[in-house]
Amino acid sequence: MQRIPILDGWRALSILLVLAGHLLPLGPHRWGLNGAVAASGMALFFTLSGFLITQFLLHRPEVVPFLIRRLFRIVPLGWGAMVVLALASRVRAEALGANLLFVANLPPTRLLPGGEHLWSLCVEVQFYVGVALLVTVGGRRALWLLPALCVAVTLTRVVQHAPISIFTWQRVDEILAGATLALLHARAPRWTASLPRMLPLVLLPLLLASGHESAGALMYLRPYLAAASVGSSIYAAPAWLRTLLGSAPARYVAEVSYAVYVFHAMIAATWLGSGDTVVHYAKRPLLFAVTFAAAHLSTFRFERPMIELGKRVERRWLSARAARTSGGRRAA
Repeated sequence: MQRIPILDGWRALSILLVLAGHLLPLGPHRWGLNGAVAASGMALFFTLSGFLITQFLLHRPEVVPFLIRRLFRIVPLGWGAMVVLALASRVRAEALGANLLFVANLPPTRLLPGGEHLWSLCVEVQFYVGVALLVTVGGRRALWLLPALCVAVTLTRVVQHAPISIFTWQRVDEILAGATLALLHARAPRWTASLPRMLPLVLLPLLLASGHESAGALMYLRPYLAAASVGSSIYAAPAWLRTLLGSAPARYVAEVSYAVYVFHAMIAATWLGSGDTVVHYAKRPLLFAVTFAAAHLSTFRFERPMIELGKRVERRWLSARAARTSGGRRAA
């Protein structure tokens, strides 16, 4: 599976948009810019997730190795954050259980104080389980059902008047749009070679607009605008944009992005996020510094060892399966 460097830049941009939307003053509150920017960042984040997961399963449609890798990537830090938040807020055991099972975004929502943003992890993990079941039943070919499911989810949003939501059945089309992009990329249609180089730069403002609460019908197209922005850049992007999105700083921000996402709201719920408007934003540089420092330590001292442990577990499972298969053949 070939690595696509420009995707690192999109992941970096996605987390920076989320941070800006959640932590920076982007104009008067009545303009609604913070929500639009944060929603656009999440759409990009989900699109990239759907793309990479589906690309992996297209090349290796093996469910157990897939789940091992994804769970060791997401669960350790997610669970750690949830336990800390639960201890700090003294929530009931059932609320903690819903979070640890990644179902706290479903009604009635039971997201933890300071961890309301972790709804997105719930959507992610539920998608992992769903796509794993799909591949278990139908193999690699079953992945071609994902585009139809994406459209079905979007139509559900339209019918239920849900332009933006944390409920999985009203948000997972952002991941499914990325999955659809991966299926398209696997076929690499000829027409992709003729896409205008400026297309990603035209689509990105439309994506940002689609996140605004006054965008009307455009809000329902947010998953597709995110996927089109990322997808068009794979095939057609100005050289300077490829250089920027594939740069070392972009790769670093992309690498720590998961931890930054988990920590930023947790840290903002502490003293660093308190005070009146002036004090509140005067602390922002320190809040950003602490968030990235914590994310750096988490990524390289905690998450990376967990990922390597997951790879070892995967190798042991594959070895055990090979031994069972070999033993069965000899017995036959």
